Amino acid sequence: MSKLSRSHDIAHWDAEDADAWAAGNDKIAKRNLIWSIVAEHVGFSIWSIWSVMVLFMPQDVYGIDAAGKFYLVAVPTLVGAFMRIPYTIAPARFGGRNWTIVSALLLLIPTVLALWAMMNPGTSYTTFMVVAAFAGFGGGNFASSMTNINAFYPQRLKGWALGLNAGGGNIGVPVVQLIGLLVIATVGNTAPEIVCAVYLVFIALAAVGAAFYMDNLRNQKSNLGALAEALRHRHSWVMSFLYIGTFGSFIGFSFAFGQVLQINFLAGGDTPAQAALHAAQISFLGPLLGSISRPFGGKLADRIGGGRITLYTFVAMIFAAGILVATGMLDDAAPGAPSGAHMTGFVVGFIVLFVLSGIGNGSTYKMIPSIFEAKAQDEHAWTAEEKAAWSRRMSGALIGFAGAVGALGGVFINVALRLSYTGAAKSATNAFWVFLAFYVVCAVVTWFVFLRMQSVRTVAGEHVGRAPAPVG
Repeated sequence: MSKLSRSHDIAHWDAEDADAWAAGNDKIAKRNLIWSIVAEHVGFSIWSIWSVMVLFMPQDVYGIDAAGKFYLVAVPTLVGAFMRIPYTIAPARFGGRNWTIVSALLLLIPTVLALWAMMNPGTSYTTFMVVAAFAGFGGGNFASSMTNINAFYPQRLKGWALGLNAGGGNIGVPVVQLIGLLVIATVGNTAPEIVCAVYLVFIALAAVGAAFYMDNLRNQKSNLGALAEALRHRHSWVMSFLYIGTFGSFIGFSFAFGQVLQINFLAGGDTPAQAALHAAQISFLGPLLGSISRPFGGKLADRIGGGRITLYTFVAMIFAAGILVATGMLDDAAPGAPSGAHMTGFVVGFIVLFVLSGIGNGSTYKMIPSIFEAKAQDEHAWTAEEKAAWSRRMSGALIGFAGAVGALGGVFINVALRLSYTGAAKSATNAFWVFLAFYVVCAVVTWFVFLRMQSVRTVAGEHVGRAPAPVG
């Protein structure tokens, strides 16, 4: 029987059944994970494609200044954040395989539109904003992919599996930037349509692979009712807030890093083509390292505890943001363009933040299923199967919501940078101060909710079951 004609529907799936897992379910889950990563990877690339397109848009040709470009890359982030809510529900409603095929094919729309807009420089700024908004389809893919893979894997392996799925998807950001770099290095910043054409092929590959190799789990439930129930728990709102600091940082800096570098290179006397090339040569490194570090954040959370890893990550992000603040202040005080030392400080600060945001992404997503699995164990009247089903349903619903809220952090980063550059100082230093202050708040919230409160309740001798001990 061919891979396409075989049944792709699985009527009953219990990831916690150790015997079934050893007998072959692990291979089924792995196959679905691989193609989920491929489809999500392409989705992230299309979501962030405008972070590359702006490097092909000299102001004298397209008539869009640096401030306008920050809004141009913020719009897909905003749309993608809202798309994550319906995309969270879709796998259980239509089947993980079926929805992966559809969501991959939907990426053709923003890709073709971007190709058309970039080949018509006289297009109005409003039209560019509308076209860029369609790239938000790629942001939704993350939510459906994570919700689907969450259902395939047992609790003991979720940290690694979700981290690998998300990390593999996140790599789509540096990959599209690398392709942009290759195009700029080969033919200059005059042929953005080549980047779009390459992704038309990748989109087809993702859709065909999902059709042949993925499966639908027909015993999964995820709907707005499950989301409403999940949001009645205080930890759901806390996790959504913390995800602004981890994933929001990753996606926001991914979209803005190249633009910040390009502004500095232009200030240093580069031509637009030279600035685009120099920015592209560096900007992909941050998202790449952040993507690679994400699975290890999940792995560390599996071993040490999501709450602890998340707290340590935010503390380290405070110091990394401090590097940007210090460098920005020194640069503002010095006359002329940024020096080599200043550029090094900016690059180091951003790279460290990328790596830490990746680790934090993995640890926070490990915390979500752990929280609900722990809460389910306190329901002594439920059977083991009922506990597992409730935990999967709640964590699947929250994964999409937290992802949507977290993505808004990317919008805030680009807006903050835009306002900082258009302010009196004409630099990013004020935005860097905002980032530092926010990481302080995130660290305090993590410590208070997931570490201090657990410690206080334990010392007091109060029985707390398993919540939230597994995430601390």
